[in-house]
Amino acid sequence: MQAFLVDGTYELFRAFYGSPPQTNSTGIEIGATISFTRSMLGLIRGQNVTHIGCAFDHVIESFRNEIFPAYKSSNGIDPLILAQFDWVERAAQACGIPIWPMVEVEADDALATAAARLREDRRVGQVVICTPDKDLAQCVRGNRVICLNRRAQNFMNEQGVKEKFGVLPASIPDWLALVGDSADGIPGIPGWGAKSSSRILAYYRHLEKIPDYASSWDVSVRGADRLSVNLRQQREDAILYRMLATLREDSAIDCSVEDLEWRGVPRDLFEKLVSDLEEPELLEAVPRWA
Repeated sequence: MQAFLVDGTYELFRAFYGSPPQTNSTGIEIGATISFTRSMLGLIRGQNVTHIGCAFDHVIESFRNEIFPAYKSSNGIDPLILAQFDWVERAAQACGIPIWPMVEVEADDALATAAARLREDRRVGQVVICTPDKDLAQCVRGNRVICLNRRAQNFMNEQGVKEKFGVLPASIPDWLALVGDSADGIPGIPGWGAKSSSRILAYYRHLEKIPDYASSWDVSVRGADRLSVNLRQQREDAILYRMLATLREDSAIDCSVEDLEWRGVPRDLFEKLVSDLEEPELLEAVPRWA
């Protein structure tokens, strides 16, 4: 069987920017919540889901902000998105989906933890992480743990990671440390672009293995001298950025096969949600009642 792990934070943002605004009779903006609910029911129905979990950044800031203040935060996020986090968490539960609302660590850490545990369970044929987030490519293992970009409707296994990023999943944190990740506030190392980083890391795999001086490199890249100088001067920064990009697999979440079994939509929770959203059409999208 397949276990689906959903990046709830990404799904909320996708719903918010991909659907028109809508308020209920009390003036609360709930357009993204309605879209999110339809999307989750569509995933369950379309993929014949039997096991599923959904992670949220209940609080945007995490332990990484204490280490690196410039790391992503709630600053600049539309208040109408922030106001719907509680709503979408409630919507996921109303769809019968177990949720992980993360506070000290991030939703990505919860997904990484669940993927790591589930891949060791022989009852699980495949773990599908539903996200296009570059960070989570590090969790991919062969065809056993894959990523699904639901918007583009394409899957990415280990070979797909290599084709897209030029490196294996284990090198993704190193790649992000060099290239940077604007979505997470990681600046990267000056001059290190995607192509040069891929070429170097495809050979050396990790930052520690890259020699200080380009004259010692066994790989030829354009501007090697400048790249080596920048890395040599900012190697400690690069190690810090890699730590920020490395997902934790020790989150305190319940994510066993038994925990993630989808048993149907709990009628009482869902009907109350629909009533508060004032969107009765959602009832028609329910695949099965619990």
